[in-house]
Amino acid sequence: MRGKTWLAKTPFVIAGGALIGLVAAALERAGNPPNMGICVVCFERDIAGALGLHRASALQYFRPEIPAFVLGALLAALLFGEFRPRSGSAPLLRFCLGMFAAIGALVFLGCTWRLLLRTAGLDANVLTGLAGLGVGVGGAVFFERRGFTLGASRPAPAFAGAIFPGAAALFLIAVLLGAGSGESGPLFESARGPGALHAPVLLSLGAGLVIGFLGQRTRFCTIGALRNPVVLREYRLLGAAAAFVLAAFAFKACTGTLRAGFAGQPIAHSDHLWNFLGMALAGLAFALGGGCPGRQLVAAGEGNADAGIFVLGSMAGVALAHDLALAAVPDRLGAVGGPGPGGRVAVLAGLVFCAALGLLSRRLAE
Repeated sequence: MRGKTWLAKTPFVIAGGALIGLVAAALERAGNPPNMGICVVCFERDIAGALGLHRASALQYFRPEIPAFVLGALLAALLFGEFRPRSGSAPLLRFCLGMFAAIGALVFLGCTWRLLLRTAGLDANVLTGLAGLGVGVGGAVFFERRGFTLGASRPAPAFAGAIFPGAAALFLIAVLLGAGSGESGPLFESARGPGALHAPVLLSLGAGLVIGFLGQRTRFCTIGALRNPVVLREYRLLGAAAAFVLAAFAFKACTGTLRAGFAGQPIAHSDHLWNFLGMALAGLAFALGGGCPGRQLVAAGEGNADAGIFVLGSMAGVALAHDLALAAVPDRLGAVGGPGPGGRVAVLAGLVFCAALGLLSRRLAE
C-alpha cells in the first residue's frame, strides 16, 4: 500500500512526465519522424496502414510502441492490483468520439502528445493548436458541469478486460517473430515518407513498455493536464505535461534538433484556422471520451473495454481520414498546406456531433 501512495505523489507524477518526454524525444533521435517520437494517433494511423486499412503508401508501418503502451500498462496494473475489467458505457458513442478525435488530430497533423513534442521543438504553428485544444477541453468541461455523462462502466468478466491487451500481445508477437511486410508477408511497410522512419524495433518496444508502465502509475494524460486544474483544482498532470515539454526541449537543444518558427516545420502546416479547429475537435472528443489517446491505451491495458472501443474508433478514424482525403497535408516548398474540403466538412461535422452529444446528455440528466 505504501508503494501505491508514494507513486501517486506530485513529485513522482512530474518526474514521470519528464521521463516520458525524454523517451519520446530520444525516439526521434533513434529514427522516428521529426517532432514525432511519440504521436499516438499518427502511430495508430501507421498501424492501420500496415494492416491495409488505408491506402496511403507513405504511412504504413506496424509501430511497436502502441501495443507496448497497452502491455506496459497491463504489467503495472497487475503488479499493483489495479487490473479491473469493466465495460458497458455507451460503446457506440465512444467509438464515434474516437473516430472524430482522430480526424481532428490528423487535420492538425498530430495528437495531443505530438502537440507537446512540437511545442518542445519550437514549432510556432502549435500556438493555434494549443488555443484550439483549450477551447475543446473547455467545451467538454462546460457540458460536464451541466450533467454530461456517458454512464458508468460496470464490472465485467476478466476475459472481457483481457481481450484488448491479448490482441495487442498477439500482434506484437507476430511482428517480433517475423511476420513479413510487403511482398514477403501480410503487413504493408512504407519505402518512403514518415512510415519509413522508425527506431529499431526492440528499442521502440522497450520505450513503449516504459511509457505504458509510467502512464499507468502516474495517470499521465494530456487532456487531464488542462481539465483537472479547472474541475478539481489539481495541478499534478499539468506539471507532468510541462515537465514533458521541458525534458524534450532540453534533449532537442543538446542534440541540435530545435527548429524555431512557423516555416519549414516537419510534417506540419500553417493554415492556422484549421490547426485551431482540428485540435478543438480533438480536444473536445478526447475529453468527452474520458482521456487523451495515450490514456485510452493505458486504460485499455487496465482492463477497461470501453477505452478499447474508443481506440478502435480512433483506428477507424485514421483509416477514413486517409482513404477519404480528410487529413491535412503539410506545407511544401513555400505552399501552405492544411485540409481539403472533405477534411473541413469532417471537422465541422465532428464539432456538431460532439456539441449535440453534450447537449443531449444534459437534457437526459435534467
